[in-house]
Amino acid sequence: MSTSTGRAPSWQGQLGAPTRLILLRHGQTELSVQRRYSGRGNPPLTDEGLRQARAAGARVAAEPDIAAVVSSPLARARTTAQQVADHAGLAVTEHPGLIETDFGDWEGLTFAEAAQRDPQLHPRWLGDVTVPAPGGESFAAVGERVAAVRDHLLAQYPGQTVVLVSHVTPIKLFLRDALGVGSELLFRLHLDLASVSIAEFFGDGGSVVRLVNDTAHLR
Repeated sequence: MSTSTGRAPSWQGQLGAPTRLILLRHGQTELSVQRRYSGRGNPPLTDEGLRQARAAGARVAAEPDIAAVVSSPLARARTTAQQVADHAGLAVTEHPGLIETDFGDWEGLTFAEAAQRDPQLHPRWLGDVTVPAPGGESFAAVGERVAAVRDHLLAQYPGQTVVLVSHVTPIKLFLRDALGVGSELLFRLHLDLASVSIAEFFGDGGSVVRLVNDTAHLR
């Protein structure tokens, strides 16, 4: 007697359609040009950032069967998300859980300036995800809210495709959790501005990463 369910398992053994998260980093701002910590501040996109957002919007909207476009409320992400939404014929939903890390007193500083300001704290922060920036947030705290966003989206859009427009740290945390690796990924994975990554989460708890840091649309 056949025991077929009508759907072949994935290479990882999961059955059923995963929730597909297309993870898009926002376009360029002046702070990213200057390589400064840019967390809860709200700089707009530069002209180059707008060009990146338009190119990314067209590329992401070409993905099939997008159910929703969800964005960090910060302007650089929201403007990038609108480009996706316009191409896909959808509205943008904002989610505060997708906001960037709160860098506190380091907001707007370069790496070297933050290290000079807090010479003992800065290296500790780089080596321990539970250590917050002064007056700010730890990467562990960001990870908790990103996990809550993920669980919410998996419940709301089971088996569907959702575009998430966010920032470098939340996107890295989605990828870290999908890969099931340690937090060293935060410090070793590079994600370009307006890059696209894709992670899939199955209803049984399995997950895979399909794409990381795609920037072919920006050429």
